[in-house]
Amino acid sequence: MRIIRGQYGRRRFQVPSSFKARPTTDFAKENLFNVIENHLYWDDIIALDLFAGTGSISFELLSRGCQHVTAVEKDFDHASFISKVARELAVDNFDLIKGDVFRYLRSIPEAAFDFIFADPPYALQELPTLPELVFEKNILKDGGVFVLEHSKQYEFSSLPYFYQQRTYGSVNFSLFFKEEEKTDA
Repeated sequence: MRIIRGQYGRRRFQVPSSFKARPTTDFAKENLFNVIENHLYWDDIIALDLFAGTGSISFELLSRGCQHVTAVEKDFDHASFISKVARELAVDNFDLIKGDVFRYLRSIPEAAFDFIFADPPYALQELPTLPELVFEKNILKDGGVFVLEHSKQYEFSSLPYFYQQRTYGSVNFSLFFKEEEKTDA
């Protein structure tokens, strides 16, 4: 796992070969972050990394200056690896939730995050329900961005807040932008 840019840029961490995680490729991650940086300023951002896997996205967000990152990972070995990397980097603006993503999503307050990234296992039956759940629970702040990584079999363009789908090799990202509510003056 490599952190691409920022404070921890070019740092590498050896992911155990026994891991079941499918980390986002450097190519896909770099291109995705280039798109998102046109919409967000990292130093103002409170982020959520769902199905964190190796923590690659979490640490990229922290490296680029995110104000705070919460990662949710159910697998014990993956969570232990993420904790180890967080200790090595000595980050203090990071929380790791060792548990089920869906249970966590049902428990958090409204409008808690500016940026949400989800990289569920592609075979996860509930994968198509994630955008709906994020927006029903209203956990993304107005002006926030939600990114869902998925296989090519999924299509989310008919959902509210859908912005675009990006494909990098076999990796697909659906991007959702929650526009800020306009108030009558």
